[in-house]
Amino acid sequence: MISTIELDELMRRGWPATRETTVDGWLARFSGEVTRRANSVLPFHSPSDLEEAIGRVEELYHCRGLPPTFQIGPATRPSGLDAVLARRGYELRTPTVVLVAAIEEVPHPLSGTGPEIRVRHRPDTTWTELWWEVDGRGGVGSRAIAHEILTGVPALYASREDRHGVAAVGRLALVGSWAGLYCMAVRPDARRRGHASAILRGLLDRAAECGSKYAWLQVTTDNHAARSLYERAGFRQASHYHYRELPTKRFRSG
Repeated sequence: MISTIELDELMRRGWPATRETTVDGWLARFSGEVTRRANSVLPFHSPSDLEEAIGRVEELYHCRGLPPTFQIGPATRPSGLDAVLARRGYELRTPTVVLVAAIEEVPHPLSGTGPEIRVRHRPDTTWTELWWEVDGRGGVGSRAIAHEILTGVPALYASREDRHGVAAVGRLALVGSWAGLYCMAVRPDARRRGHASAILRGLLDRAAECGSKYAWLQVTTDNHAARSLYERAGFRQASHYHYRELPTKRFRSG
């Protein structure tokens, strides 16, 4: 359906870093601690001098107070980069699978009653509050950076309420004929009540109305509950990746 390098580009565009620069064919992304994806190197091409390129990356991230981090997947170049980084002391982080589906083939759940799904083109305060409460991370100013990332590409923002307020939220980035699922978050006391499935279906329905044909999502390898939800909805694995991150103390000690 789609190549791994095309998926990498979709994921890059669906969660855009606030700043990017190139290092001898690699793409270095910086976004002030808000997620590894937006603060890591996407190594699309083989550099002319591998050791020099890694050194330049380490200096760039060190100057910004960030740990040097690489996103490693099937399209990584050179192909042996993962082993090279491991020998330099980079630690493995967040093994993740990428799942895809044709939107028209995602089954609708059995009919029944439930709270309405609200879908907007911008994240409102209640949407942002729940997502940040469940999955927010980073230091001072991180929420402003997160908002810049969220709104850096056309997207849909879904929420569902129960009697206690917003119970679940989700985001769908719109990139050409594809739509990428991000920021799925359910209030802890509202879990296992069908909210995530309803958010997913509501977003995909609206995406189809906007002309999207296919959807992708990322889920960590060990998140078995989420993987089961998405696989029941018809999503199938198309790629995978993990990060290699150099611990700050190790880097600073040389």
